[in-house]
Amino acid sequence: MKIIRHLTPAGPAYAALQPDGTARVIVGDILSDYRITDQSVSLGRRLAPLTPTNLLCIGLNYRRHAAESNSPPPPHPVLFIKNTASVQNPDDPIEIPVKLPSVKVDYECELAVIIGRRCKNVSKADALNYVLGYTCANDVSARDWQRDGGGGQWCQGKSFDTFCPLGPVLVTKDEIPAPNNLRIKTILNGEVMQDWNTSDMIFDIPTLIEFLSASKTLLPGTVILTGTPHGVGFARTPPVWLKAGDIVSIEIEALGTLTNPVINEPI
Repeated sequence: MKIIRHLTPAGPAYAALQPDGTARVIVGDILSDYRITDQSVSLGRRLAPLTPTNLLCIGLNYRRHAAESNSPPPPHPVLFIKNTASVQNPDDPIEIPVKLPSVKVDYECELAVIIGRRCKNVSKADALNYVLGYTCANDVSARDWQRDGGGGQWCQGKSFDTFCPLGPVLVTKDEIPAPNNLRIKTILNGEVMQDWNTSDMIFDIPTLIEFLSASKTLLPGTVILTGTPHGVGFARTPPVWLKAGDIVSIEIEALGTLTNPVINEPI
């Protein structure tokens, strides 16, 4: 099932997309108990599929991306965290930081995993039972702050407002039987920049959930960004940085296309 979060006159709401392009109202909490009604609804402005309780992110998780970063494959998943306020809606702008200026803002297409049930110390074999579904993500990164301005931590360069677009829909796990075999792309101003497959992950999704839940509780609504393939801007010659006026799209097989324009931060 494809679930969309959209803006209604009463506020944010969920709807289930139907094969004929219509949508039906969802009532209840998608993270606990919800029901699809027979009531049709006209969709409003699209919103990010949820407001995450946590944004857990994995770095250097594709073999060819690790190679283009001149880094050996890590022995364990590389974890960093993005500010939950960095989430952005489909179609709304990615803002280039101006107050804390960045001139090296990069794109990263990523498969996002949405945890649907509280979990701790889950096994790899049982891990996907805790997944609600999947969506597209763009792990926008200010490389200058990530590498030089963060004191060795990545969070500063990853956490600016609008640096985590999510969407356009949440696709429930029953429609994605093989999340580690999906084509994934970044398209910048009509040019394909990244085009690979989630099968290149060093640590697959069950392994990531097992690792992240070990001695730690993952709350419902936790979003896991699972890493990006090769082709990022910093690794190109010359480097390619996002700038005002750009249009960047993340496309993942079976999940759709997440598109955002780029502007300078209004201050």
